Amino acid sequence: MRRIIFAILAAAAALPSCQTPPPIGYADLPEVIEERRELRDELIRLLPEAQRALPEARAEAQMLADTSYKAAAAIGRINKPRRWPSWRNNRLVNNLEEDALERGLCWHYQHDMYRELRRKPLHFFEIGCCVYKRETGREHNCVYLKAVDASWPDGVILDAWKGAGRLTYTTKDDIDTDNWADRADTTEWLDAVYPVGHRYPIEHWATVRSDEDWNEHIPSYDITGQHTKQGKRMMENMRKGLKERNGNPVPY
Repeated sequence: MRRIIFAILAAAAALPSCQTPPPIGYADLPEVIEERRELRDELIRLLPEAQRALPEARAEAQMLADTSYKAAAAIGRINKPRRWPSWRNNRLVNNLEEDALERGLCWHYQHDMYRELRRKPLHFFEIGCCVYKRETGREHNCVYLKAVDASWPDGVILDAWKGAGRLTYTTKDDIDTDNWADRADTTEWLDAVYPVGHRYPIEHWATVRSDEDWNEHIPSYDITGQHTKQGKRMMENMRKGLKERNGNPVPY
């Protein structure tokens, strides 16, 4: 009985960590380092058999796995979720009240993950966007990684939103193709916003919100978007972040 009570208390103690973004250093915890290795192995499995043993291919898979976990955690901290599960946090984003959150929807995390994964050129892998139950009340957006020249759904889906920055992923064998679909239009648009090797800081947002309608979003590169309250805050956040990091675009 005592063991059961201790197990319940331990589980309860773990719950608050799900309500807040990952702490600094989360991605370097021993158990998360092991998850990074497992993701690396899943990525390698996507490659043609002749490439799987190549040192440069394995190094690229490891880099993508490491970046995915580190970037997801940093994105979670920047978005500052206050509620868990994540769908409850959406209610704090979808309004214009004084205490509204700037960002935190699944497609915000999708855009942010895409931005971070475009910082280095890739030779063996490609990044794409996908959507679950598009245009329904359960729509959910993520990014995925696949081998060059492979096609959807032969990839691994990366989800930074569900765990508020604690990355989870779906392997190619577990993708529900009845509900998940490729989102090539979003991929094409984000390709233009974030060219390979870009230096946008992690505080950069692909879109900003209208001052009048929380559901109206404007490209951040548009002059109208830059003059919104959120656009101005984005610019200030970028300046502050770059100053704090001595010009480094990322905090990881």
